[in-house]
Amino acid sequence: MTDVQASETVIGNTAPLRETCEGWALPSPFLLPIAVSVEALDGYGHVNNAEYVRWLERISWAHSEALGLGLEHYRAQDRGMVVHRHEIDYLASARLGDSLMLATWLVACDGRLSLTRRFQLRRCSDGLTLLEARTRFVCIELSSGRARRMPEAYRECYSAALVSEDAASQR
Repeated sequence: MTDVQASETVIGNTAPLRETCEGWALPSPFLLPIAVSVEALDGYGHVNNAEYVRWLERISWAHSEALGLGLEHYRAQDRGMVVHRHEIDYLASARLGDSLMLATWLVACDGRLSLTRRFQLRRCSDGLTLLEARTRFVCIELSSGRARRMPEAYRECYSAALVSEDAASQR
């Protein structure tokens, strides 16, 4: 499976959840399809909470790359965005064989140090939201690990991709 926007992807026998489908928290989500495999399960037979965090990281990288800020760009700038805080609400369980669609949006960028993403995970078969999350990232200098101001290219790229959370009340 490739890490690309998947608004037209059909997963198994289930109709895809496209960016235009009702039920997304915000408009114009960046989407990533996920098929639940046996490796994602815990002893209770549902997806382990650590796996959800891996999926959040995966879509964050895919979205950044789609915006033009891939790992090589970060290394060349000696700057990177790292997790400062995760807030995750687990609303329902995913199980083996489920086809899921994970969405992300950039919802805040202070233009100096921090960036905030929102996430929503839905099951394709019924559209049920399984998870909602928010992650705050801070910009660091990769060589030292210290917090540093975002390069101008980051500010421009992230600011252009922002989605207003006020849009949720208009949906």
